[in-house]
Parts: sequence; C-alpha cells; structure tokens
Amino acid sequence: MNPHSPDEPRDETPADGTPQEPTPADRTPWGGASSGGVPHGTPASGSAPDGELPGGGPVPAPQYGQYLPGHGAAGPRAGGEPYGAQDPYGVQRPQGVAAPGPHDPRRPVGAPARRRRTGMPVTWWLIGICVGVWGAQWLVALLTPYSLVRVLGYVPALTWDEPWRMLTSGFLHSMPSPLHLLLNMYTLYLFGRMLEPLLGTWRMLVLFLLSVLGGSVGVLLLGDPWVVVIGASGGIFGLFGAMFVFMRHFKSDMTPIVVLIVINLVFGFVVGGVAWQAHVGGLVVGGLVALAMLPGLRRSPLA
Repeated sequence: MNPHSPDEPRDETPADGTPQEPTPADRTPWGGASSGGVPHGTPASGSAPDGELPGGGPVPAPQYGQYLPGHGAAGPRAGGEPYGAQDPYGVQRPQGVAAPGPHDPRRPVGAPARRRRTGMPVTWWLIGICVGVWGAQWLVALLTPYSLVRVLGYVPALTWDEPWRMLTSGFLHSMPSPLHLLLNMYTLYLFGRMLEPLLGTWRMLVLFLLSVLGGSVGVLLLGDPWVVVIGASGGIFGLFGAMFVFMRHFKSDMTPIVVLIVINLVFGFVVGGVAWQAHVGGLVVGGLVALAMLPGLRRSPLA
C-alpha cells in the first residue's frame, strides 16, 4: 500500500471503470457512504460527470442510513429511492415500505404511524346532549302537564328506588332562563378543549360521568334529602379537580386553576339556590379519577 499525503487525492476507481464498493473508512460516521470513492474531477469510466446521476440531475446528499447511487447498489428504484436503503435501526426495508419515524422506535417496519387525536368529540357530544335535553324540557313543559326535572332530577331520598337520577340530573338545567345552561356549557367547552386531547375520548367520558356521580354523592351526604338538584356543575367541577391534578403533575403554574376553583366554590356558598354539595363532591371525585389516570398519560404539557 502506497502512503498518501493528507492533501493528495486517491484514485480508487479500478481499471475497468466499475465503481468500487466503499470500504468502512470511506463511509461517513452517520452510516451513509462518502463521495471519496470517486475523487473530484476524476469520473469513473462510463459514468456521468461528477455531481450528476447517470440519468441526469444532481447527486442527492448522503442521508442517514442510505447508500449513494453507484455505491453497493444497482441504481435508483422506480420510486426514486436508492437500493440498499436502510431504516435508522439497520433493518433492510423492502421496496415501497417506509421506515418508522424516529419518534416511535417500537413501531414495526411498515406499520402506519399513529396520529394523536387533537379533537374533542366527547365534549361536543356532552354539550349537544345537554342542549337537546334542555329543548326537550321545554317541549314536555309546553305539551304535557309533566316536568322532566321531577322525573329525572336528583332527589337524595329517592336514591335507592331510582338510582339513575344520580346521573340523569347532570344533563338537566333550570328554566326558563338559559343562563344556567350557557355558563355550564361554556365552561365545559373551555376545559374539554384542554383535557380531551390529553386524556383521549374514553378517559374524558369516564372523568365527566364519574364526576357527575360524585356531585350526586356530595348532595346525598351533605344536602337536603327532599330537594331536587339538577345541572352539570358536578361534572364540571370534576374537570376543575382533574385540571388541578394534571397541572401539578406537569409542574405548570397553579395560580389560574386555584383562583378559578376558589371563586366558584365561594360563589356556591354565598348565592342561594346553588347546590354547593354537588360542587364539592364533583371536585373531589374528579381529582381522584385524575390521580388514577396519571400513569397512562404522556409527559406532555397542557395546551
């Protein structure tokens, strides 16, 4: 072997003009092949000028885990992908199969990437159900002598005989003013858009429904047994409790959620006709459900 000075180029092209397979020393540290196999200004016999492919066009830059055309390969594939392409983990890929992204090394070769859901279908469904039930309350009141509040509202004294009232009461709202409905639905929308992308559809639904039940339990333990209680406030306070737990877990600023919880709790105590028992019950149950859901959450901030 003849020694070469660092500035002297080496002509490694055989006499027959066949491009030589790059040796390990010729490959770049990231797994691609360097262009040292054919020195600059010395094209191989029968090949295109330096910097161009045999069929025309510029030579692509070395990519992670791929060989340049003409180095250990028979040429580019029909789809433009060089033969010998490998994924970042050294697994040879068949033609037409994309490599798994670096964000998910556990995904098998060729498996489609999972897209994280960013919508909030459960939140919209809950809002739609509450609005639809409120419209049904009007129809029943106008067309019949009955009231859905008396049929589906929660009465603690009737818990053992009609336990479904603990859940159905969370979808009823006071009449005739829509203010109760609008405030609850707006708050549900605000917290649903933050929590549902983080939790997913099923966890979001479980959180809301269990919080509604928790609000009814609070009324059962602390309220008047013969007072009818309606409204989604128990479920919404459950979202407050869950947000508190998640923000603490992700080490976010706790001031906004603490101020919001305090203001709403005080409002329930000082304003007449508000079931503060449902607020407390929903808040506690929502926080407990959020604690149980923490192990299944990704380490990502709330948005």
